[in-house]
Amino acid sequence: MTGAREGADAARRRELGGFLRAHRERLSPAELGLPAATARRRTPGLRREEVAALSGVGVAWYSWLEQGRVETSRQVLDAVSRTLRLDATARAHVLTLAGFAAPERDALPVDPNTLALMGSWRETPALALDPALTITAWNTAYAGLWPDPARIPPPDRNLLLLLLTDPAHQRLLPDWQPVAMDLHRHFRTRADRHPHDDRVRRLNARLRTARPDLAAWWSCRTVGDFTSRTVELTPASGAPALRSTMTLLYPASTADAILAQHVH
Repeated sequence: MTGAREGADAARRRELGGFLRAHRERLSPAELGLPAATARRRTPGLRREEVAALSGVGVAWYSWLEQGRVETSRQVLDAVSRTLRLDATARAHVLTLAGFAAPERDALPVDPNTLALMGSWRETPALALDPALTITAWNTAYAGLWPDPARIPPPDRNLLLLLLTDPAHQRLLPDWQPVAMDLHRHFRTRADRHPHDDRVRRLNARLRTARPDLAAWWSCRTVGDFTSRTVELTPASGAPALRSTMTLLYPASTADAILAQHVH
């Protein structure tokens, strides 16, 4: 068990280093009041020594941090996060990867109380999602509006995968790309914390195979929680377009989330 734990810790350090490096490379010197990039500046974004100096740490130490070779303190991570202009969600992600926040619980079977709650929503489509966005349960209202998950092979019952690859889902939600992008950021927030989770690895592999044209998405290190949004749906029956507010809810009794939709 010790070896497995050490391997998981090393994987998290590598994820943390990659996350910091990606954000360093996206931040322009001008944003921090530094001289603008010149032809001599080969590194995209900030240099490691610039981040180290602005964060009050040694260059070698910061380099090791990006390489996943060292543990560090919360104070150092707070300073680096401020230098990199990370928002609240990204800062929380950094701390979690460094081991300063409790990891999320593994997904459990959908709680009976959650199922009963979803079943009581006669006009509110809802489905339960595990941390890898796999559809684990749904109500009658959802199956009446969206393609019925019961008719989808179990290995394909993943909301992000369906939005990216299934024409029926894309016809119902023509503006599917912003929703899928936010779901992917939401997934990444959790995936980096569980690099050895088979569900995470399987979904990452399927996404890359199914949509190689979205390579920029798969290499992006941006994270964020899915927030409520209003979308327009076009039912296949030819009925008038509907407006639907999508909200992600977290029952206290389970690691799953509920995606509920209030249809206007």
